[in-house]
Amino acid sequence: MQNCKQILNTLTTISCRRSISTTSPLEGKRNFRKFLVYNKRGTRVVKEAQRKNPLDAPVPIHKRGVRDTGVYVNGKYVEIPEKIPELIVPDLEGCKLRPYVSYKAPDVIQSEFTSLDLFNAVYSKKIIDDFKEGKLKEDLSPVEPSENEMLNAEEALLRARKTGSDIF
Repeated sequence: MQNCKQILNTLTTISCRRSISTTSPLEGKRNFRKFLVYNKRGTRVVKEAQRKNPLDAPVPIHKRGVRDTGVYVNGKYVEIPEKIPELIVPDLEGCKLRPYVSYKAPDVIQSEFTSLDLFNAVYSKKIIDDFKEGKLKEDLSPVEPSENEMLNAEEALLRARKTGSDIF
């Protein structure tokens, strides 16, 4: 019991000696160099120099990630029409589609489109029809070949690599 009283007295004397400081450790000083304040540095003279000659300004002009739409030729800024972005917006009048997809829409899970799927989509129906109608020769080649069956390997490769060939 006496040990507990002794520990309690020690703790109270320690807590009484501590004090709380209301002043900040920096004493009002702040490091403003860590704040990125673009195009705000410099006097009026520096700002005027930036406006008159932006290529040779004492403090470079920060463009916030925006690219120029022209170039400087002999100190003059020349616009290049090809560098100006052009926004092409389609006319959606009469469109039945809505801009949002419902969260209740079912997930579409589709397997990889393989060469077997391509064969079934393009050739299989004609081969089955030719077999049922007896339009095959003895070597199982078609009597009346379609346009796709008459292609050689090079032509088929060129058609497969042509723009829009993946759209059915």
